[in-house]
Amino acid sequence: MTTQLNNIPIKNPTFKWVFSKPSRAIAFGLGSGLAPFAPGTAGTLWAWVAFLLGEYFLSTEQFLWIIGIGLVAGCWICGSVSEELGKKDFGGIVWDEIVAFWLVLIFIMPTHLWIQILAFTLFRFFDAVKPGPIGMIDRHFKHLEGDHDASPSSLKHILWRGFGIIADDLAAAFFTLVTIALLHIALSHFS
Repeated sequence: MTTQLNNIPIKNPTFKWVFSKPSRAIAFGLGSGLAPFAPGTAGTLWAWVAFLLGEYFLSTEQFLWIIGIGLVAGCWICGSVSEELGKKDFGGIVWDEIVAFWLVLIFIMPTHLWIQILAFTLFRFFDAVKPGPIGMIDRHFKHLEGDHDASPSSLKHILWRGFGIIADDLAAAFFTLVTIALLHIALSHFS
């Protein structure tokens, strides 16, 4: 994977590069996206821990504001960092996983640890495998994006690219919540 910094290609984003701008630090989940293996999983784990810690300091309403602002700002953050990297959906950009998993947690919490583990597992499955509609959403935005060229993108293009990065994670969050709800209904029906 190559990135561009002042038109000089570099192999991978470094810790120094990520933390040189707030937008990069956020996009890379405060460094969790630099994980050498499964950065999306590392970002989702970071989201889980941050949510559990945040529960001690934030109300549900405050968390909903953070998630809402995170989704809107995330379109610009993910899109602009993607632009800097010259890659449509660079794996180290994990803000999309973070904000989408917070959305899952805000709907299921408080709950037992095993339900949280189930939510984490389902979300990672839907996000990584991208079955059915999730894959269609992902392919749709990647197809619309086309190939990156060297010229800078407009703000509209950057925001649309960022939305495309986040959209499949929102779909994964939706299917995670639907699956948990269906399991809950099935288990309560049989008990």
